Amino acid sequence: MNPSRNRSSLVYLLLFVAIIVLVVYQFQQSPTTQDVIPINKVANDIQSGLVERIVEDNNRLRVIYADGAERYSHKESETTLVEQLKAFGVSTEQLAANSIKIEVKPPSPWMGVATILGYVLPFLFLAGVFWFVFRQAQGSNNAAMSFGKSRARMFTGDQPKVTFQDVAGVEEAKEELHEVVEFLREPEKFISLGARIPKGVLLVGPPGTGKTLLAKAVSGEAGVPFFSISGSEFVEMFVGVGASRVRDLFDQAKRHSPCIVFVDEIDAVGRQRGAGLGGSHDEREQTLNQMLVEMDGFDTDTNIIIVAATNRPDILDPALLRPGRFDRRVILDRPDMRGREAILKVHTRGKPLAPDVDLAVIARSTPGFVGADLENLVNEAAILAARRNKKMIGQAELEEAIERVIAGPERKSRLISAEEKRIVAYHEAGHAVVMNALPEADPVHKVSIIARGMAGGYTMALPEEDRTLMPRKKMIADMVGLLGGRAAEELVFDDITSGAANDLERVTRLARSMVTRLGMSEELGPLVYGQKEELIFLGREIAEQRDYSEAVAQKIDEEVRKLVNQAYERAKAILTEYRDKLDAVAQRLLEVETMSREEFEAIFPPPFSKNGGTPVPVSQSQPPVGQMA
Repeated sequence: MNPSRNRSSLVYLLLFVAIIVLVVYQFQQSPTTQDVIPINKVANDIQSGLVERIVEDNNRLRVIYADGAERYSHKESETTLVEQLKAFGVSTEQLAANSIKIEVKPPSPWMGVATILGYVLPFLFLAGVFWFVFRQAQGSNNAAMSFGKSRARMFTGDQPKVTFQDVAGVEEAKEELHEVVEFLREPEKFISLGARIPKGVLLVGPPGTGKTLLAKAVSGEAGVPFFSISGSEFVEMFVGVGASRVRDLFDQAKRHSPCIVFVDEIDAVGRQRGAGLGGSHDEREQTLNQMLVEMDGFDTDTNIIIVAATNRPDILDPALLRPGRFDRRVILDRPDMRGREAILKVHTRGKPLAPDVDLAVIARSTPGFVGADLENLVNEAAILAARRNKKMIGQAELEEAIERVIAGPERKSRLISAEEKRIVAYHEAGHAVVMNALPEADPVHKVSIIARGMAGGYTMALPEEDRTLMPRKKMIADMVGLLGGRAAEELVFDDITSGAANDLERVTRLARSMVTRLGMSEELGPLVYGQKEELIFLGREIAEQRDYSEAVAQKIDEEVRKLVNQAYERAKAILTEYRDKLDAVAQRLLEVETMSREEFEAIFPPPFSKNGGTPVPVSQSQPPVGQMA
């Protein structure tokens, strides 16, 4: 909440309460218009012996008669009650104690305060109204003046919510940042030895790998203030605003030292200079210049560490990455199987899991998933369990959540004809049979003809272990497996359909990458053809520069066509050889719609053991490629 807004609301409330109290007090003090008699009538009644008692309270008279009736009257404030009654002819004997009782109450201590408030409150009320009106009138001007202020959000480190215990799968990055935590906790330990902690730490990794979470964990472990801001918040349409915000951010950081300043998506402001349409006067470049000056102006004893995150380190300005600024780069890659299992344990902490849940199996089934994907997976599984009125999350929910994250939710309400369903069944069965018959292909994990997302069906093949290098045999096996669906349609039916559109696109892109980027063509050799060009403001590839002749381009097309055709012919040969297995798998899919790995391998056991296409050493009798026998 805004403290200034709370204070203004409190002032308005107190002023309103004071006015209400004053009005109520005045109404209580004023007598009713009934039974009010003049002072001379009171004197006549005293002379007649009708009055038994008079109570005076601040010039206000309460007259009590012998018959029990009560009347009210007022006296002049300049003289006493006795003097006024004598002035109206009341004798001293008639005012004696045995004739009438006169009681004078002392003045209330709050009367003076009420009197002062009665004069002061109206002026205060008018002053408050004028102040409110003028403040509203100046609101737009104040907003304009605040453009140069930093919009960084500060989180104090008194009660850290995120620690290194909440971050998993990036053990090397945690070790790198543990030094930062030690420096913030015990800076004298480093300074006494003449050591200097890196002033800037750049977190680099694909989206969802936990860069922001890791920065929060550093702040939580160190227990210091944490400033968080996005790189895009520095840039405005007004000239000089970005540089002013940078100065204000670093001023705040110095006042709260030791602290951490986290700049998310720094590539929004830290791109290479000289590429803007405005030349060196581009507003973004001026903001970057100010950031470079501020980072280079830190002293070694300021205890301020800049942590930035980006997934495009290749477009950052070299001056930003030099030693003395962002001089340490921490890589956050996609987690391996053990890392994914550790991440799943973090995200399932505090959630009721069924006894049959095996997180190692889930980790093995999610290659390429990052931390954000795994968190989404666990959340989807919890939603599925709640939808099914279960008290615990089971293995079935987690496995279905994997499919929801990869392909989308099931579309069971989609109605298709029996003929189309049969085509989809043979298409997916073709994928599964071809993949199962290739020793280099990944094992088939699940086959389904239930539509998910934009796909009419899907065949999920998952690797047995994580792979960093991609062998040529494995890429060819992937192409053969992708073409298995089209080959099954051609083999079984009298025509082909558009169901293989995405398969053909992936196969063509893979074959062209093998020829032009990976040097896997025997005809063209180990060369890279074409140079990529990127639009630096958009950060993506927009064109590819051709640095080869038309003759080479023709050879590239021929090689791509050759690879695809060879893969297609191999897929048809495999399906022709295992036609009985293709029919059995398709018929089973028409009956149950979804088959697990165990059900599929019960129908078609793998004819060869899987090796993932991993290259093996050549025998001593066989000379290596390129060497004479």
